[in-house]
Amino acid sequence: MSDLVIVESPAKAKTIQKYLGNGYEVIASMGHIRDLPKSKLGVDTDNDFQPQYTDMKGKEDVIKELKKRAKKCGKVYLATDPDREGEAISWHIAQLLKLDMNDNNRVAFNEITKTGVSNGMSHPHKIDIDLVNAQQARRILDRLVGYKLSPFLWKKVKRGLSAGRVQTVAVSLVVDRENDIRKFVPKEYWSIDAKFIAPSSPKAFDAALVSVDGKKLEIPNQAEADGLLKRLEGAEYTVDSVKKRVTKKQPAPPFITSTMQQDASRKLGFTAKRTMKAAQELYEGVDVEGIGAVGLITYMRTDSLRISDEAKAAAKQYIETVYGADYLPEKPRTFKTKSNAQDAHEAIRPSIPELTPERVKSGLTADQYKLYKLIWERFIASQMANALLDTVSAEISANGCIFRASGYSVKFNGFTVLYEESTDGEDAVKKMLPPLAAGDKLELKSISGNQHFTQPPPRFTEASLIKALEENGIGRPSTYAPTITTITARQYVEHEGKQLKPTSLGEVTTELMKEHFKGIVDAKFTADMESSLDEVESGSKDWVSTLREFYGGFADDLQKAEEAMEGKRVKVPDEETDIVCEFCGRNMVIKYGRYGKFIGCPGFPECSNTKKIVTEADGNCPRCGKKMLLKKSKKGRSFYGCEGFPDCNFMTWNVPTAELCPNCGKTLFNKGGKSGRLICENEGCGYERELKK
Repeated sequence: MSDLVIVESPAKAKTIQKYLGNGYEVIASMGHIRDLPKSKLGVDTDNDFQPQYTDMKGKEDVIKELKKRAKKCGKVYLATDPDREGEAISWHIAQLLKLDMNDNNRVAFNEITKTGVSNGMSHPHKIDIDLVNAQQARRILDRLVGYKLSPFLWKKVKRGLSAGRVQTVAVSLVVDRENDIRKFVPKEYWSIDAKFIAPSSPKAFDAALVSVDGKKLEIPNQAEADGLLKRLEGAEYTVDSVKKRVTKKQPAPPFITSTMQQDASRKLGFTAKRTMKAAQELYEGVDVEGIGAVGLITYMRTDSLRISDEAKAAAKQYIETVYGADYLPEKPRTFKTKSNAQDAHEAIRPSIPELTPERVKSGLTADQYKLYKLIWERFIASQMANALLDTVSAEISANGCIFRASGYSVKFNGFTVLYEESTDGEDAVKKMLPPLAAGDKLELKSISGNQHFTQPPPRFTEASLIKALEENGIGRPSTYAPTITTITARQYVEHEGKQLKPTSLGEVTTELMKEHFKGIVDAKFTADMESSLDEVESGSKDWVSTLREFYGGFADDLQKAEEAMEGKRVKVPDEETDIVCEFCGRNMVIKYGRYGKFIGCPGFPECSNTKKIVTEADGNCPRCGKKMLLKKSKKGRSFYGCEGFPDCNFMTWNVPTAELCPNCGKTLFNKGGKSGRLICENEGCGYERELKK
């Protein structure tokens, strides 16, 4: 009689079955099987917040199969993901199958490899009820906020709205940033920039004026800039000092959930949701040529920077073999995890470091390969030697004015041979200076005063919003991606390019929440609640008392808001366009519907005229010559279709360009992005060429 191992997904089941072999049967629960009911609150607030769990709709066949298999097996092992949510799924399955809660039937896999599965099965333990209670508390908190607050928003703002505890704070951050941008008043300032030629080289180098008569430079207007330029007319420029030093640059630590999502956003253009989908697939297992099904990365929901000794040893061996001993640090690197981290798992790393991205590429989708390459390179680089930079800083004097020039050259590339961390801002470009020595007389090639204005804070991107949520202690590794997905799906926030911009709905709702539910919107309050959930997980706090502390104040706030808003309703302002309604002559406005934005007449219901929001792309349809339009599939993926649809049904995933085919004169399409090809999609032409690197 085989033992039964229950996991969440078929992909994970397939990989684990390979390692366990005969004597085990691995099946998938397809995620959660029980939850709070959708049709009602499902929480008894008068009886210690007892949840009323029900079998999930659509899971009848799965539940029936689980019960059937459990009756015929020897022992049941629960092998759901090693986090709060996974523990709760195992707890629900155990209750469904009437398993002994004191039995050591829970196993956890940090990585789904032969070693990881073997270690997990060798150390079964009881279901961690503290972990379960932390997840229950989070689920009930979110249910209380959602089901109690959403009807209030329906009555006072717009029907169909929903509220969420963490999502509300995320929207508030985006709205606050937008308000900061609006209130920002640019401040004028000037700089004096010069180009010099040294005796040692004919190539000019840049320097900037930094001080005058020993005082730090501030130039508020053109008059003062012109005055300084006049003072420097005919001046002699002399090198006062040259400082040289070697600077060490350390590698970034391996990824945790938040940094992986940020880097994937910056470098790959992935949304947080897309990143986590690919990461989940890499963790659960993919078919690698010559190996079979294997989990390529460790568990991807983590805030720990721990790395196992075995992984460090494997990285060391790879670095020494490929790059040489010079690229190894004096001792293996360790990275300090933040004090408020759960530290339940290792950092995100390749489960088998010797499996390079190129070695596994044939078995991966494009997204899986790009993300695996990012994770693998970041991990290997984290175990490499520092980069060494020769930096030079020179000060140049003239008539009591000091100019500064700086630059660097790479003395030893170290970890940067493989990977460098990306940032949200742009680092100043530093060029190497020519050889300089104190006393050198320089030739002035050019000098000018340049006007600048201080810039407002930038809008959040997905990467910078995730960073802000993490820094403020809002949410945990498992919540960043669903939070951003939710606030965009609910039309509180929208993407404008890579930036996140609040909608009118998001701004109105946030203003209302700040007025009546300060605790829900307050970042510190939400962070403290996350800390309370961590205490529940560690067993140092009771989950019922945690809910009681929250609910008392929340219920009072809700009652006061209902009284203060009696008979009132908040109007969401429409964003007016320059498109005139052809039926009634009004300027049409942007509205938000179930399927996103559209243009509608403000005279509704008297005038119900609506239009789709159309984004024109470069180029023309290769079949009929009409314009190409950017469109969205049902799953939200961008594609391009002919303006003449349905008469012309041409569509493509490739990006139309302004360039024409040299053979037939039709529009060329970009296939594969910056490193792809230009192709002609005119039937029968066949022209294509590689893009210039």
